[in-house]
Amino acid sequence: MSGVPHVPGKLPGVVLFQPKAFPDARGFFTETYHAEKYREAGVELPFLQDNFSYSRRHVLRGLHFQLRHPQGKLVCVISGEIYDVAVDIRRGSPTFGQWEAYVLSGDNHHQLYVPPGFAHGFVVLSEAAAVLYKCTDVYVPHDDVGFAWNDPDIGVEWPVDAPVLSDKDALLPRLRDVGDDRLPTYAGP
Repeated sequence: MSGVPHVPGKLPGVVLFQPKAFPDARGFFTETYHAEKYREAGVELPFLQDNFSYSRRHVLRGLHFQLRHPQGKLVCVISGEIYDVAVDIRRGSPTFGQWEAYVLSGDNHHQLYVPPGFAHGFVVLSEAAAVLYKCTDVYVPHDDVGFAWNDPDIGVEWPVDAPVLSDKDALLPRLRDVGDDRLPTYAGP
């Protein structure tokens, strides 16, 4: 079976998928997920929940994660464009606190896999964006954790200086103030 074109990220477990789109006069077709093909690229956990968000320009969602119900996320953009960020927050990881980001859009059809143990966030670069992401565990409200989008210890280079935040995200602490007991633990390679 032919796999999905992909590029491993600089952080272990992060993968940028580049599914092929087949355009014609009617529009285009692309396969957005095929379990066996993604498994070949190292994405082996089953997906249990799909989420869809629609956001306006400069809306920033994140940086979020769940501790006891960690979610791997396969993120794609249906329309618009986002700057999508993954941050390694696993205590003891050799890449703890490091981040990477990719531009995902409805035009490039790229997908970002953010593994469990990583925080995730994105900011909308276009007028609006429709974002779909598959999750490897269900959302549990009391397990939701996050830290400030502009945490200077992490230093994510967001392409927006004054994003639009939810009230919850505007109050998130720095990662160092989250507490070690609220961070996942690195289990090794």
